[in-house]
Amino acid sequence: MDCKNCNKEINSKFCPNCGQPTSLKRIDGHYIAHEIEHVLHFERGILYTIRELITKPGQNIRNYLSENRSRLVKPVIFIIVTSLIYTLISHFFHIEEEYVNFKGLEKSASGSILEWIHGNYGYASILTGIFIAICLKVFFKKYKYNFYELVIMLCFVQGISMLIFAIFALLEGIFHIKLLSFAGTLGVLYMTWAIGNFFEERKFWNYGKALISFLLGTITLYIIIFAIGITIDILTKH
Repeated sequence: MDCKNCNKEINSKFCPNCGQPTSLKRIDGHYIAHEIEHVLHFERGILYTIRELITKPGQNIRNYLSENRSRLVKPVIFIIVTSLIYTLISHFFHIEEEYVNFKGLEKSASGSILEWIHGNYGYASILTGIFIAICLKVFFKKYKYNFYELVIMLCFVQGISMLIFAIFALLEGIFHIKLLSFAGTLGVLYMTWAIGNFFEERKFWNYGKALISFLLGTITLYIIIFAIGITIDILTKH
């Protein structure tokens, strides 16, 4: 019999070439429970990843890049899942209605782009990470990390930042205390510490460069957003 995945001949329960099982078990309740357990498993799942990124972000991300990529959740999946958690909590409690305001931009292209960003935090975080990574590449060029490695590092770091927002959004929704501004400050502090820790934790100036890179990258993104929006508005009016 031939493997349904790679078409190699097989005579066992698993393909010797790609590892695909000869026959797949039917999806049932046990399968769903196993998948959820796999995602949340403390040894390799999202809970383990969160713990490691909170306690030793630099060491664990460096290990992921150069030694072992099976211990942590995949970075893109991690940031999308954590962003989704925040989005669900925020929408359930209507948290951002008092913080996010696009008055004066409702009918502009810039406003439409900003609304998309606030509705798609996972993808928006990755996009922001691209600009932050460019700044990090400039400020930390002696460390020889390439652009893509920096983006992966930022996916992990921004994922924890989104969880910080999610926790404070949940607390604000339950206790009706304004906490999201504090969450923003704490998120920036965590990102500054984690990025500096990633490069070389004992060099104090690395934390300063991490903060500058974060601010410059974020500001650059929004400048480009407004530039694109204004250009679109000008072109559509003629």
